[in-house]
Amino acid sequence: MRYDAAGIALLSTRTREAPLDFERIRLEIDDHTAVVTVDRPEVRNALDTGTVHEIHAALDAIQADRTIRVVIVTGAGEKVFVAGADVNTLLGRTNRETLDAANNRLFSRLEAFALPTIAAVNGFALGGGLEFALACDLRIAADNAKLGLPETGLGIIPGAGGTHRLPRLVGIGVAKDMILAGTILDAQDALRVGLVNKVVPGRKLMAEAREYADRIAKRAPVATELAKMSVNAAGNVPVEFGMMFDRVAQTVLNATADKKEGMTAFLEKRKPDFRGE
Repeated sequence: MRYDAAGIALLSTRTREAPLDFERIRLEIDDHTAVVTVDRPEVRNALDTGTVHEIHAALDAIQADRTIRVVIVTGAGEKVFVAGADVNTLLGRTNRETLDAANNRLFSRLEAFALPTIAAVNGFALGGGLEFALACDLRIAADNAKLGLPETGLGIIPGAGGTHRLPRLVGIGVAKDMILAGTILDAQDALRVGLVNKVVPGRKLMAEAREYADRIAKRAPVATELAKMSVNAAGNVPVEFGMMFDRVAQTVLNATADKKEGMTAFLEKRKPDFRGE
C-alpha cells in the first residue's frame, strides 16, 4: 500500500484505507516496510505540534496494518534529518507547553512501538532531531551526517530523552561530552562510539535502510517483537526480572506457528515463510 504526497491511500490488492490528510509528513508502505518522512525542508523538518500529531496518525495506520513489519523514519532532503524545534518556537514556549511534553510522548511511543524502527539520518540531527533518532532501535547515517545535543548552549537541556537514551548507547563519558560541552559528532565518530550502526554514502542511504529493513522483515515477527521488548527492558529492571520475562516470552513463542516453521525450514535447508502467527 502506498500513500501519495497528500497522504491519500492508494488502492492495494490487499487492503483499502480511509484517506489520511497529511500536510507535514509523507507515509509510504511498500510490502513489509513503512517509511515515515518528515517533509518540512523549509523549516529544517522541525517537529512542531502538527507534525507530531501527524506522526502519531501515521503510527496508528501502521499499527493497524498487520502486514507491516519494520518502520523507517527520515527527513526530506539531504541536509537535515529532523530539527526538534526552531529557536523562535523554543523562546516563546510556555510552561504549560513544556509540561505537556509532546515530543517526549512521541519518542516514548516510538521506543516502545511493537515493530522495529530504523532512523535513516540524512544530514544534521541536532537537539530534538537526535532525540528522535535515539528513540529508534537502529540508526543508519549518511556520510554527511552531524549529530549532537546543543541545548545547554541555549539555556535548556535535551529533555526529550537525550540525557537518558544517549548514555545507554555511547556511555556516560561520551554523553557528557556531547551534552555538557555541546560536542557535535560527524558520521564516522558517531559510528566509532556506537551512536549509529552504519554509515553509507548519502545517495545510498534509503536503499541501505530498506535493505536493513528487509533483513529484519524476513525474521519471525512475534519473536522480533518480544526480543525488542526484552532488550528495551535490559538495564531498566533487575536481571532476575529480565530473565523471568525471557522465560515467559520463550514459552509464548514455543506455541507459535512461526517457531515450527523456522525450525522446520532450517532442518529442510530452505528459507522460512513467517506469517507472524
